[in-house]
Amino acid sequence: MASVGAHLRELRARRGMSLEEIARTTRVAQRYLESLETDTYDGLPAPVFIRGFIRAYCQALGEPPHEALACYDAREGHEQRPVRPPPLSRAGAPEPHRRGAILVSFVLLVVLGMALFTVALVIQPRERGARSPGESPAPPPASPSSDLATSRPRAAQPPPTVPGPVAVTAPSAAPRGGGSAPPAGSAPSSAAASPAPPVLAAPAVVPGLETLAGSVSSPYRLTARVSDRTWIRVRTAGGANSEETVSAGEVREWVSERPFVVTIGNAGGVALELNGRALPPLGAKGTVVRRLVLPPQPR
Repeated sequence: MASVGAHLRELRARRGMSLEEIARTTRVAQRYLESLETDTYDGLPAPVFIRGFIRAYCQALGEPPHEALACYDAREGHEQRPVRPPPLSRAGAPEPHRRGAILVSFVLLVVLGMALFTVALVIQPRERGARSPGESPAPPPASPSSDLATSRPRAAQPPPTVPGPVAVTAPSAAPRGGGSAPPAGSAPSSAAASPAPPVLAAPAVVPGLETLAGSVSSPYRLTARVSDRTWIRVRTAGGANSEETVSAGEVREWVSERPFVVTIGNAGGVALELNGRALPPLGAKGTVVRRLVLPPQPR
C-alpha cells in the first residue's frame, strides 16, 4: 500500500492543483500540507488533527478520503496509543496540596468567626449604655388627621360628573311676562347634596353665518379645505363623531341629514363650504372654534 504522502501527491497531480490552492480551499497551513505529502509527522499536531487535515485535503480535490485515511492508519510505525488515566492516589486520601488548601480555609473561617464574635461583644454594651434601664422609646404621636379619621366616618363623596364630548347644557330660558324665578332657598337640601353641574363653553358664533339660516336645505354637505395642519371633529346625524388631524392641502367632506356640530383646533387653517357655498372665515390661525352649528339654526 502506498504511503499517505504518495497517495495525496498522486491525487493532486491528477487534479492539476497546487498546494497553495488546496491551502486556500481547506484553510490548512501550507506547511502542514507539505508535511503530509512528505510523510513528515514530527511537526504536525495530534493524530486527530492529522486525520482532519487528510479528510479536508481529499475533499478539496473532490476525492473520497477513505483510502488516504486507510494509508495513514496502516503506515509503518503508526500505532494508536491508548489513553491511560492518571494514576489514582490512595483511596480516599486527598492530595497534599488539597489538604493544605482545606486546612487554610478552616483556619480562615475560625478567625473570621472569632472576629465577628468580638465585634458583637463590643457593640452590645454601647447600645445598652445609650438607653437608661427601664426606659422604652415613646411611641410616635398620632397625627390629628388620623384621630379624626378614626373618630368619625368620612362623608360619602358623590362621583365626579364627566361631561360628554359633544353634550351641551344650555341654560334654561327665563320666564317671560310676569313670571318670576323660584326663590333661592326653596330647595336647600338638594343643592347641598348634589355637586354643581360642569360649566361648558357656549357654542361658537361666527359673524356672517346668520344669512345661511333657513337658506340651505338637507341633505347637508360640508367641505373642509385645509391650508394649515389642524384638528377637526364633526358630529353628524345620529350623534356619530368624525375626529382626525388633517394636513395642509387635504380636503375632507361630510354628509348629514341634520346640522353639523364642528370643533376646529386651528380656525385660520380651514376654509369651509356648505352645500357648495363658501362660509366666511372662522378666525385667525391658532384660534379654537368649539361646537359650531352648521347651518346655524334660526333663533
